Amino acid sequence: MTAIITVANQKGGVGKTTTAINLSAALAQRGKRTLLIDLDPQANSTIAFYNSGEIATSMFDVLSESRATMASVVKPTKDQMLFLGPGRLALAKLEQVLAGQFDAPYRLKDALAPIVKEYDYMVLDTPPSLGILTVNALVASTHLLVPIQAAYFAIEGTDDLLETYERIRARPNPGLKVLGVVITLFDKRTNISRDTHGQIRTVFGEVLFKTKISKNVRLEESPAYKETILTFAPKSPGAVEYKKLAGEVIQRVEEDRVTRHAEDAA
Repeated sequence: MTAIITVANQKGGVGKTTTAINLSAALAQRGKRTLLIDLDPQANSTIAFYNSGEIATSMFDVLSESRATMASVVKPTKDQMLFLGPGRLALAKLEQVLAGQFDAPYRLKDALAPIVKEYDYMVLDTPPSLGILTVNALVASTHLLVPIQAAYFAIEGTDDLLETYERIRARPNPGLKVLGVVITLFDKRTNISRDTHGQIRTVFGEVLFKTKISKNVRLEESPAYKETILTFAPKSPGAVEYKKLAGEVIQRVEEDRVTRHAEDAA
């Protein structure tokens, strides 16, 4: 079964796109055929690999009335195991385009169906909101991964995300599970980061990944060079941490597959 992981947090500036890009790259480096899907109108995941002028068709064309196929928009990257479903600013219009459409929440799930078996992992980068794009991602996914910044008020807003998650589980996607919460922008030198880590661990317990993603200037620089951290600065703390996170993700996905198989057999 392909693991389809939505990376979501409606708070901006929490390292969501950085996590989506570099987790995807780390999974691909481990030999997992991975598709990174950019559902954020800012299209930062896309810009990390391509200039905007190089993108003719995007996820907007897949999800809007034109109904382009996923196979027609997927683009390769420098890593032969990593592929991109590019986003564009046009995605900002999707809420308006899909208003009143009875199948609006299912557009992405339907679009992924013909190609889902071609990949081991799909990682979905979502906008910092709980609108139709994030809902499409959650309806199509097997798992939710939540990046939370190591800062005061970090947990504020996650209640809304988890409420949306429960609503999706209640009807359109009962198989959706929280894969984990990852702390981002962690600075071990500051009391704020250390205190927040303790607070997040208290709230989320075992759901919290052991790996923390540190503040790292290399992570910010790499997209400008059309590189992921794994190729731009492979020995940097950011590269090491995202490799560790990928290991934890794979382990949790495999454990979940065993659990689901046992539940199906019971």
